[in-house]
Amino acid sequence: MEKDRRFVSRQTIRFRDLDGMGHVNNATYFTYFEEARKEFCASLLHYNSPGDFPFILASVSCQFRRALELADSPIEVVLRVAEIGRKSFTFTYEITTPNDPVVIFATGESIQVCYDYQNGKTIEIPTALRTVLEPYLVDGSG
Repeated sequence: MEKDRRFVSRQTIRFRDLDGMGHVNNATYFTYFEEARKEFCASLLHYNSPGDFPFILASVSCQFRRALELADSPIEVVLRVAEIGRKSFTFTYEITTPNDPVVIFATGESIQVCYDYQNGKTIEIPTALRTVLEPYLVDGSG
């Protein structure tokens, strides 16, 4: 059976997310990505406090395709895994709305590096984390 390979985070656009032009401020898109990562980790890995996360954010990017407005709420942030390396993994994001899921408002990517905070160094991806990530790979390979 084919796996969906996507995690969907439904979020509400808040009035405070808007800029002076009535559009969602561009910095807020990164918060939407962060919330999707947090929900993915909480629901699938049971990471619920900052100390649970065995990785650091190495980079994040966003490509803005269409302005989001308050009327577009709720939005859906579709998270997938693009790559799993030895010590790092890549999430991709698409911001859509259930009102018109064909329209993509933004896409993005983040690279997470597994990290041992106590020893201050990178580590290999823990087996339990890799096991959860693999079904969400875009191409299905591990």
